[in-house]
Amino acid sequence: MNLKKVVFPVAGLGSRFLPATKAIPKEMLPIIDKPLIQYAVEEAIDAGFNELIFITGDTKRAITDHFDFKPDLNISNLTKDKKIFISQMHRIIPDHVSCQYIIQDEPLGLGHAILQAKEAVGEDPFAVVLADDLIDAKSGVLKQMIEHYQDKNSSIISVQKIKKSESVNYGIIEFKEGGENLIKITNIVEKPSPENAPSNFGVVGRYIFCNKIFSLLEKISVGVDNEIQLTDAIKLLLETSPIYSYEFDGTRYDCGTKLGFTKANIAFALKDRENANKLKGFIKDLL
Repeated sequence: MNLKKVVFPVAGLGSRFLPATKAIPKEMLPIIDKPLIQYAVEEAIDAGFNELIFITGDTKRAITDHFDFKPDLNISNLTKDKKIFISQMHRIIPDHVSCQYIIQDEPLGLGHAILQAKEAVGEDPFAVVLADDLIDAKSGVLKQMIEHYQDKNSSIISVQKIKKSESVNYGIIEFKEGGENLIKITNIVEKPSPENAPSNFGVVGRYIFCNKIFSLLEKISVGVDNEIQLTDAIKLLLETSPIYSYEFDGTRYDCGTKLGFTKANIAFALKDRENANKLKGFIKDLL
């Protein structure tokens, strides 16, 4: 299976995190000492992807700089050990992996952002990763999904069980019967009210798409929130191609919200052996 290309839509305005995101893309906000987008990129590389396609905005130079920056190691007071450390820290992208940056002129929605990658992707199936969805898992979610992807004419969407009351924040899938890990989708609804939600499975930001999705993204018009919605293209794709949902193994943090972002920082900080006990004591004192 020629599944080597992954698209990162990172052109959003990050309005929920203003004023922090006036000059810094929300994808560059750190979880402890690493920006969100780096977690997403490392997951993709670990899964075997070697062509990274970033759909970015003309004010988001920080993302490009983060992955392309070459440090000046000729500073006179740098020790040999510090030079080695700095060099290693800046080699985020391995030599066998390429990066391409495509400007989305206007943030017209997730579907529109993905469509910008059509030429770069070509005729192959491809993955999409939303950096906002930080997933802590022993095996990355993309790697989990690839293990189940065998037909280039099909697609897989990652999902998690949610409370029905939270359906207004998700694309919700509908299905006739369930199976182990993979469930064949019959319909998908964007942000339905709880009483109209067809299930309690909400879509999370990991996708593997057959190439046909591009032609459908070109057909659809503005939908919910006055944006080109990926969900609308998925609904059309269901008419001709099988789409499966995959309930991943891992803990997901919605870092597109302040609460989810805060939870992620606390959870990852508690994994640090050096500071975990001190942090637990600090939290206990606060409470």
